[in-house]
Amino acid sequence: MRRYRWLAVLPVAGMLGGVPFANRVQPYVFGLPFLLAWIVIWVILTSPIMGLIFVLDNARDNARDAAAASAASTTAERSTLP
Repeated sequence: MRRYRWLAVLPVAGMLGGVPFANRVQPYVFGLPFLLAWIVIWVILTSPIMGLIFVLDNARDNARDAAAASAASTTAERSTLP
């Protein structure tokens, strides 16, 4: 299994799991109550985390495709030998 996909749990854990710890009004962050700022920050952080998962997934797929192409070319070379 692709372990880096577990990074997708971070936003859920941050938004839902962190709410009991961040459930207070004071201090204000950028004019927002702390709890609302906490959720907004996690919503914003979700995009880079999902982007990282996307990049890691593409890198793995590209490496797999390159290995398959290399294996296919090696097999083709063997079949053309007398």
